[in-house]
Amino acid sequence: MTIVIKRSKIAAALVGTMALAGSATVAANVDLSRLQAEQTQIHNRSAQSQERIDSLFEQSRELLADYREVVSQYESLRVYNDHVQRLVEDQQSQLNSLQRQIDGIEETRQGVVPLMYRMIDSLEEFVALDIPVRNENRTARVERLREIMTRSNVTDSEKFRQIMEAYQAEMDYGVALNAYQGDLTINGETVAVDFFHLGRVAFLAQSLDQRNAWRWDNEAREWVSLDGSYLNPLTQAIRMARNQTQVDVVRLPVAAPENAE
Repeated sequence: MTIVIKRSKIAAALVGTMALAGSATVAANVDLSRLQAEQTQIHNRSAQSQERIDSLFEQSRELLADYREVVSQYESLRVYNDHVQRLVEDQQSQLNSLQRQIDGIEETRQGVVPLMYRMIDSLEEFVALDIPVRNENRTARVERLREIMTRSNVTDSEKFRQIMEAYQAEMDYGVALNAYQGDLTINGETVAVDFFHLGRVAFLAQSLDQRNAWRWDNEAREWVSLDGSYLNPLTQAIRMARNQTQVDVVRLPVAAPENAE
């Protein structure tokens, strides 16, 4: 009886001990689960934080790249703007130079126009005082120049060019060997003649029937009859001027040179 009771007590003690041990194990398992849960949460939060850090780092890299691109574009724009500024300054300098030239041209024009009128006046006076070689053509040329001067559709440069051409034509008369037909009024009668001039040295006329000849006296401003000894030489000179015979020496009356005082 006594042995059974002791065994029962021992069994009860063992059961109690095991119960306590089981309670401790359960408590330990609960703490471990909570720790694991907290670690999982910490890990998740760490992962989330890392993701945010990675995102911020990537954004900072993109911002840095954008910044560098903006800086590069700014430098390029600054260099280009400096280049454009130099071009603008050079163009402005050219415009200023052109404006000065235009102003100078206008001043020159104001001086050239009166000069052209004086040149026409001098040309008209020269034609009136010169030997009357093709006098009608030369007088008409002077009148044409005066008419051109009043036309707004003709530039000043063209007007000046035509005046210079007229002066050149007058110079050519001084060296030309020429013959042409025309009418000559002698003693109130009109005679068909061959005119001949050797520069301004001699201006002669011969009737088409080759029976009469005249010499222009520029000092007296009239035609003077020539004797018959000049008829054949004058006929030959007229033929030479028309390239109808070879150039040769002929005897013709010429105006005596005046002595310079």
